[in-house]
Amino acid sequence: MSTRDVSHFTDISKSKTAEDGSFKRSASSFRDLIKKGGKFEPEKGRYHLYVSYACPWATRALIVRKIKGLEEFVDVSVVSPHMGEHGWPFASADAFPGADVDPLFNSQHVKDLYLRAKPDYEGRFTVPVLWDKKTNTIVNNESSEIIRMFNSEFNDQLPADKAAIDLYPESLRKEIDEINEWVYDTVNNGVYKSGFATTQKAYEAAVVPLFESLDRLEKILTGKDYLVGNQLTEADVRLFVTIVRFDPVYVGHFKCNIRTIRDGYPAIHLWLRKLYWNNSAFSSTCNFDHIKVHYYWSHPHINPHRIVPVGPIPNILPL
Repeated sequence: MSTRDVSHFTDISKSKTAEDGSFKRSASSFRDLIKKGGKFEPEKGRYHLYVSYACPWATRALIVRKIKGLEEFVDVSVVSPHMGEHGWPFASADAFPGADVDPLFNSQHVKDLYLRAKPDYEGRFTVPVLWDKKTNTIVNNESSEIIRMFNSEFNDQLPADKAAIDLYPESLRKEIDEINEWVYDTVNNGVYKSGFATTQKAYEAAVVPLFESLDRLEKILTGKDYLVGNQLTEADVRLFVTIVRFDPVYVGHFKCNIRTIRDGYPAIHLWLRKLYWNNSAFSSTCNFDHIKVHYYWSHPHINPHRIVPVGPIPNILPL
């Protein structure tokens, strides 16, 4: 196991913004695919998913795993929300309620998995991590690709009702891709660009487009249950993980406070609550304790006293 000092990648308080004070997200590094006939075959029990309940990107993968009924196909381990100087810890290093030990290697931190897979790895140690137990390596750490694999690659082994669920149907792909593109840049990543900005100019350059996109989403969702077509797609999953964190975290912690979802966006708010309360794939993968503790504890450069706000009460309103 590598003993290199990788704290410039694990310790978020050491991360640097661009010269203009703006936050630039690095691309994910492990981009292999589970594919029939490929290096990583879609085999039951072969893969392990490492996630944080706090992380919106990782929660995408948890939601799709549940929607597609892949619980028996892909095991899951949850890390502690206390992302400190060594990055995401397992319960063996930080016994936070709801966190797991690493059942494969008893790793102390997620970084240990990356360095096990690639001892000379240079980059952020992020979740989700899709691990192959057969070759002992990381298949993929890009959530947008993991959810596509989960959506399609195990279908011939699933019960007919689960195999029939298609979150990225051919007929809607163009529209899904178009929405994903601007939602990712201005909303999913927009909250981070607002929160991690280190100059007023960089902050306003992120927060204004964020709310312009929320205004646009409000129009799209008015009178509708889903973003694209009349069915649940990956576009809904990808937006949900940001919106469910918006009022509890992003409004205060990331200064995304022009409006709240609950008081400023009735159509988005209804869409959010219908997904959460009517589909257990969304509610069962949402742990507000992990979410709030993670953001307010793990970014001491933003919240140096690590005080976690009591509100909003409730974290999500009833239907």
